Amino acid sequence: MHPNCEAVNRILEAAGLPGRVRMLDEAVATAPAAARYLGCSVGAIANSLIFATDGGEPLLIMTRGAHRVDMIKVGQQLGVEMRRASPEFVRKHTGQPIGGVAPVGHPQPIRTLVDRALADFDELWAAGGIPHAIFPLIYRDLLMITRGTEADVA
Repeated sequence: MHPNCEAVNRILEAAGLPGRVRMLDEAVATAPAAARYLGCSVGAIANSLIFATDGGEPLLIMTRGAHRVDMIKVGQQLGVEMRRASPEFVRKHTGQPIGGVAPVGHPQPIRTLVDRALADFDELWAAGGIPHAIFPLIYRDLLMITRGTEADVA
């Protein structure tokens, strides 16, 4: 298993969560691709989106696959300007590639917002550190492992 996936599994195990990273036979780098592969609603895919703030800090927003983050709304709520991060910025701050960014397993903790709309689903699926890996969890556990703040982001 890839080291990124092993790091995610260690965090899940330490938190006492039952889900583990599952390796897939194909990359699912987008929410629609993951939903098709899993046979679930695209909304049940917990996207890990990294943004760069005007202070140069990363911001992780966990949102449902069918949502688009309103960067102006979220930026105003947080008192920052934000932009989509470059692949290099994402890799630097998460150690993971775009399309496979997990909600955890980063070199340093990242401030995280969790879209309240994810609570609509009994089961969520998140990337496991690479585009060929996913894992299941529930909303409450996503909040716990990320130490995230609930927010309306769309």
